Amino acid sequence: MYSHPSFIGTARTRRQSTRVSRAKQVARASCTCTLRRWRDASAIHANTGETPVPSLPPIPRRPLHGFTLVELLVVITIIGILIALLLPAVQSAREAARQLQCKNHLKQLALGCLNHESATGRFPTGGWAYAWTGDADRGNDWRQPCGWIYNILPFIEQQALHDMGTGLPTDQKHAAHLDRMSIPLSILYCPSRRNAIAYPWNQSSAANGAKLLNISDMPSVVGRSDYAANGGSRYTDCATPDYPLWKIPSSPLNKFSGPASLTEVENPPGKMTTNASTTFANVAKTATGIVFSGSLITLADVTDGTSNTYLLGEKYLSPDRYDTGVDYGDNEAALIGDNADIVRWTGYTETSPYLPPLPDTPGAPTHFIFGSAHANGLHMAFCDGSVRMISYSIKEDVHHYLGNRKDGVVLDAKDF
Repeated sequence: MYSHPSFIGTARTRRQSTRVSRAKQVARASCTCTLRRWRDASAIHANTGETPVPSLPPIPRRPLHGFTLVELLVVITIIGILIALLLPAVQSAREAARQLQCKNHLKQLALGCLNHESATGRFPTGGWAYAWTGDADRGNDWRQPCGWIYNILPFIEQQALHDMGTGLPTDQKHAAHLDRMSIPLSILYCPSRRNAIAYPWNQSSAANGAKLLNISDMPSVVGRSDYAANGGSRYTDCATPDYPLWKIPSSPLNKFSGPASLTEVENPPGKMTTNASTTFANVAKTATGIVFSGSLITLADVTDGTSNTYLLGEKYLSPDRYDTGVDYGDNEAALIGDNADIVRWTGYTETSPYLPPLPDTPGAPTHFIFGSAHANGLHMAFCDGSVRMISYSIKEDVHHYLGNRKDGVVLDAKDF
């Protein structure tokens, strides 16, 4: 249908006029309401004297959002569960890192022993006994009263510590020896067990009350070791299995502390005394390990094979004695002669042949065995320089044989 343009324009104009008229009506109504409110307010003011306050349309309020108590408790519970799940994993990761560090310590010590063997033709000597510390002027063979740790110091980047007291008069030398004993070496501590610090010297238990013979005074603190050399599958010391022939200290009388003086071992200079020679020979005929009193073991003496013979390992220590200095396997120092502080065994006697390794156990002191603060096993270094984790459930006889360098028993590597 055709519509004339003038008709269309007229319709549009009418619609627009209608919209404007409606808008004006709304505006008039709004103004009328506002005027009424002002009039009402003015009337109140005239009657009461209160200042009129125009009422305004209410402002819509946004709804408040937050946690209810139940929601908060649920969030806290979830966080607690997540922490409980995560904490064991964190602790496990930390222990794994500590075990790796412990293994590295033992590896470096084993390499120090092997480098000593390469330089001298023999493993480090065990020294004499616990009444003696190291003397740098006395070499590294039978004349050296101190044990394996002192003798490998030059091979683990501790030459300066080894040489303290060199060439000094006796009094000054002994004072330097005292200072050296108080210095802890971090490489000698298992990080899972205790901090690498100096620990108390308890004179009532240290050296069985004997005086150390080549230091100026009794120490107050000493560096200790969580690692010990393999003494063999039979227990020995300078007085076991036979009474020593050298003169022993008389105050107190103690056959286990070693000779009473240097001349009991060397006299004249450069020559071993008959009494010392016989005493060391009596120990050597029983000892089956790598380090013992007067030991001078070579690689050729390890006839069972270097990969089947312990060299060093972690030593057992009851946790309640970590820092007391009263345990007979931890009451002297690291830089000391042959004794249970720095040497352990895989067997005791023919009638008690087995000394299996154990995890550190509160209230269960023993100073003969290997062991560890690790829950899953202990690290042992072999004569080939390898370090392996040994389970506490290792067969007693296998552990016993691994401590013997010359028993001829063929072992399956799967057994350890």
